[in-house]
Amino acid sequence: MSSEKINRRQQILQALAHMLEASPGARITTAALAREVGFSEAALYRHFPSKSKMFEGLIEFIEETVFSRVSLILQDEPSALTRCQKILHLLLAFCERNPGITRLLTGDALTGETDRLHGRILQFFDRLETQLKQILREAELREQLRPAIPLGGAANLLMASAEGRIVQYVRSGFKRKPTEYWAEQWPVLMAGFFRETALVP
Repeated sequence: MSSEKINRRQQILQALAHMLEASPGARITTAALAREVGFSEAALYRHFPSKSKMFEGLIEFIEETVFSRVSLILQDEPSALTRCQKILHLLLAFCERNPGITRLLTGDALTGETDRLHGRILQFFDRLETQLKQILREAELREQLRPAIPLGGAANLLMASAEGRIVQYVRSGFKRKPTEYWAEQWPVLMAGFFRETALVP
């Protein structure tokens, strides 16, 4: 694929993300997107065969950005508590910096779109929750720490706390920042979250 074609694809995705941010709650048509980019609709379809493929391009950007940084956190941080905190803060900060794209994560922009797109978003959150569950499982082996409730419920509690912040952000028209109060809320969320396990002699 030529660099010019890649740049055009990038331009289309950036315009789509901007429109998602600028018109919360509105459906994006290919005609409106073509006007935004300055292409004809026919030119738009030369780069993406459908609007669903454009949304998939944005979802791929979300996945690549978030999970590449999750990998760095896992490499750099040995503590389970710090790993969980940094991964969730990464998610919230990413959403705060990319409000239009965040509408995809809440499903707000996917009304009437294909089941495949909804499935990709579900898969994204499931993958993050599975990663948190793995971190919590390893905490017992490495740090003799175990969540006070079963692993599945503990990982889900962490994800639900972050997802709630993201939903509030979209519902408020991007006024309630996902990271607002998070620094104060995190220690409260962690109070009593872990309990030490007895070392086996």
